[in-house]
Amino acid sequence: MGCFIANQAKVEALMASITDISLQEPIDVLLVDGIYYGFSGCHRFEAHQRLGLPTIKCRVRKANQQVLKMHMM
Repeated sequence: MGCFIANQAKVEALMASITDISLQEPIDVLLVDGIYYGFSGCHRFEAHQRLGLPTIKCRVRKANQQVLKMHMM
């Protein structure tokens, strides 16, 4: 899940929160033709990566190409 992180302060705040109380809101992922696409949760994902956590909770929705295109706009 590669994404541009514009708000470094938000990532740092999330890192502190995740350390204190764990992740409260899973990231959202689309499953399209066997490939996973992250579309909501870039800051949470980045915070997890910086903390060195090997996994992250997510909600996976099966979708088609049309739905994927809609989220990529």
